[in-house]
Amino acid sequence: MNDISLATICNHIREIEENLEDDDKNLIEAQFGAAVAYCKGYTGLTEEELNEHEDITIAVLALIADMWDNRSTTVSQANPNRTVETILGMYSTNLLPNGE
Repeated sequence: MNDISLATICNHIREIEENLEDDDKNLIEAQFGAAVAYCKGYTGLTEEELNEHEDITIAVLALIADMWDNRSTTVSQANPNRTVETILGMYSTNLLPNGE
């Protein structure tokens, strides 16, 4: 997940990196950070633990693409991305009892 480059993200969201303005690149960086934070919050894993699972990269890219496509103030669908839910659900530890 840490190896996700701007070029990889641009390819995934079908944008040409050279055509993006600095504001767009800054937005993508913010979306990357938000996607990682979402994955951490959803699973209860640390960033290092997330990096141990290659499929988390797909979840991060899917989240970024969703954020990129839905930049308006209203969202017509409130349904979470099923791919993201499935991948992150496999690694969720924060919903498990801790034996206390």
